[in-house]
Amino acid sequence: MRTVLMILLISFAVFALYFNIGVFIPASDKSTHTIKDEELRKMALDRGLFPVPKTWAKAKEVVDNPENPLTPEKIELGKELYFDPILSKDSTISCASCHILEDGGDDNRPTAIGIYGQPNPFHLNSPTVLNAALAKRQFWDGRSPNVEDQAKGPIQAPFEMGMTPDEAVLRVKGSEKYLSLFSKVFPKEGVTFDTITKAIGAYERTLLTRGAFDRFLEGDESAISKKAKRGLYLFMRIGCKGCHTGMSVGGQSMQNFPLRRYNSILSPQSRFVNDKRYFAGFKWQKIEAEEPFPFPDTGGFHGRNGQFLFRVPILRNITRTAPYFHNGSVEKIEDAVRIMARHQLGLLLDDQQVDEIVAFLKTLEGDLVEYKIR
Repeated sequence: MRTVLMILLISFAVFALYFNIGVFIPASDKSTHTIKDEELRKMALDRGLFPVPKTWAKAKEVVDNPENPLTPEKIELGKELYFDPILSKDSTISCASCHILEDGGDDNRPTAIGIYGQPNPFHLNSPTVLNAALAKRQFWDGRSPNVEDQAKGPIQAPFEMGMTPDEAVLRVKGSEKYLSLFSKVFPKEGVTFDTITKAIGAYERTLLTRGAFDRFLEGDESAISKKAKRGLYLFMRIGCKGCHTGMSVGGQSMQNFPLRRYNSILSPQSRFVNDKRYFAGFKWQKIEAEEPFPFPDTGGFHGRNGQFLFRVPILRNITRTAPYFHNGSVEKIEDAVRIMARHQLGLLLDDQQVDEIVAFLKTLEGDLVEYKIR
């Protein structure tokens, strides 16, 4: 009887540790683990982490849309529209207002700001437009299948650009320049709401970035640091790559968030200061709260159909797109990494592991590729 009771107590303790404190990474998987560069590269490629193409011919094979074939003229027209506030009701907002190409492809605000200074009513921030054409879904709730369809949303949203399709068409038709360009690019359809967004989408399909990680994947072993390589290994080994995959390192699926909920949750405000409690080398801080997210539920947005289902964010240039998560409640990338490890993977990362993963994420920063499209 005593033996049975002991087994039950041990089983309960293990269960409690796993679900309430987290699990630790085995010693063989800690950041001290070493792996040859060629093995690490092969691991990344085998897991779908591919480099962005250097040439337009190769990039076009990846981003072209059979329903909206890319041409140099269409791309140029889309670029004109992307930067033109003509598509907003008060003529002050363009696509580039919330998706700043020189600054990570977003606007670095907790929530997007539209015409007349209106904030998004759900306190949603702007996902990056860079590499967005590589994603399978668009918007935080994944409601659009591609960048062409996505372009229709902000133009019509009353708190963003505030136009109806008919108003947008009338605005564009009022420009001699655009009438001439549309007659060449879309000789049959002319100016329609669909051709407007097809042109914008065509331009956005060219907005791919390359950086140090791409060079490493292509064989340049000096492109990223040893610390970043350890971070890449951890990223793959602990399970981040399960959702953050593909050439875009994300944007390929919809996932529940948070996947794991705790009575005691991590607080981004705490900055994870140690409270002298340790478990297997992992440090954490406890606060008493009942929140739907491991950060303030500002805006009350709970994903697709309110079911906590979100599009997995693209991680390319992620270190340039703070603040983080759908409502911009987390300011530091280190905090975002800890939250994701804790609430998606059930892991409590120590400072060294977080720093190594962040070092890897920084290698995903990149510059727009200046493709020779003509």
